[in-house]
Amino acid sequence: MPAPEIDFDIRQASAQALAYVRKESLDIYNRLHSIHEDVQFVQQVRDAYPKLPILPNLRCGAWYVDPEIATNVPAYFKSTDGHFGNWSFNLRRPNLHLLPIIVANRGIILVDSTRAGKRIPDALSKTVPIWCAVINRAVALAHPDKEDWDVELYCPPIAVSEQERVQIEARLDEWAAALAKSSYTLPSLPLPLRPLWLTPSTSVFPQLPDDDELACLPVICVSASKQVKDGMERRSNGFSYVQGSGDDHELWGMGLNPQFFWQNKERLLRCDRDELPSVVAQVVAASRSQEASETWKSPPTPISAVGGRLLIGAVPDMPVDLPRMLPGDERNISYIVISANVASTCEGDASGTPCPDYILRLRMAEGKKDQILFLQSVVPQATRYIKGRLSKGDCVCVCCDSGKDASVGVVLAALQLFFDDHGELLVKDDGTSLTGNPSKDSIKTRLQWIISSRPEANPSRVTLKRVNEFLLSSPAFRRK
Repeated sequence: MPAPEIDFDIRQASAQALAYVRKESLDIYNRLHSIHEDVQFVQQVRDAYPKLPILPNLRCGAWYVDPEIATNVPAYFKSTDGHFGNWSFNLRRPNLHLLPIIVANRGIILVDSTRAGKRIPDALSKTVPIWCAVINRAVALAHPDKEDWDVELYCPPIAVSEQERVQIEARLDEWAAALAKSSYTLPSLPLPLRPLWLTPSTSVFPQLPDDDELACLPVICVSASKQVKDGMERRSNGFSYVQGSGDDHELWGMGLNPQFFWQNKERLLRCDRDELPSVVAQVVAASRSQEASETWKSPPTPISAVGGRLLIGAVPDMPVDLPRMLPGDERNISYIVISANVASTCEGDASGTPCPDYILRLRMAEGKKDQILFLQSVVPQATRYIKGRLSKGDCVCVCCDSGKDASVGVVLAALQLFFDDHGELLVKDDGTSLTGNPSKDSIKTRLQWIISSRPEANPSRVTLKRVNEFLLSSPAFRRK
């Protein structure tokens, strides 16, 4: 056979092999059974430290922690904040809401996973260590009387070289100073934070001393998945183990998410490979078609810096009929509902009935698709409406599909336009308002107000850019 034909056959065989590996790695049967295998390790960690609260690091970690044992508090440590050369303590994700939990329970367990090529995800090997060290240094700045306060940067040697650790350490004081100068309230810690790491290859779990003998508050970082060659490994019981199966579930989940998985775990794991896709489709359809609640599934979050005059919520948490008041608060509430799945106010609701004046509905898909619409239509309409309702004495609750992005952007713009730097309302009863001078720093401060009240707020970079563009540029120069 001529040499070119041999080369072609080799390339074709390689392409077929890669296609097979990709198909196996995205197979939902392999993914769910791999997650189930990893969950058993997480349960071992839980059994070893039963007194410590256990939290998934969102989003991937939620696949590995049973909601029945998890503390219902979000943790957001992004791997990108630990990527080489991109190290950061991000003030948009300070995770300060975890500190009272750590102090009260004398430690915490964080669960995450990673795909092929690593034993520990960057979120646990670098982002969390950076967070611990920066918190410790910021506390030392605020309380210089603390003696023998440990401010070292601890990273797992199996994942982070000493050279990289030293490079990160050189940035810690800068990040600690920024945190100390921010509008966040940093509590005093009785002991410094100290990260520890556990993986399926850990032979012996470290034994923690009694509470009164602790020298630090342990932040136990659990990497749930086994590190296997090429990220996949055949199992004798009929599936291929895929390392880090919970990652990027949009690519393989067929609409399944961690919540649906845990609600239907036994049923899904009992399925044969061939029937699993149809059962997943049934589970997803049933979960999405559940009757709407008559009450809030999760109440909206009032922004405490402005006395709860603005609130943020998620559309899936909303009741069928939006109440004019929330429990424990006698003030009237108006609503802005931003969703890809609602009719705009001018079109009325789904039944064609015009919306009452205390509800403004705006149609917009989250993500990059409708960002120009967000700038040109959603934010201007929403802020005009908020101004009018505030002048009538109402609080205003803004809800979007995720409760994390578009609603945060709208509330951020309203905080800048209608409240001063002390959180005092600038809008008068007659609808007129005093004007402030927005700046990048003042907008950043108001974003910190939001995150302090609602830690799960996670506006995209493009949403924040559009809010800055709306507030800082003349309408004539805004993007068309």
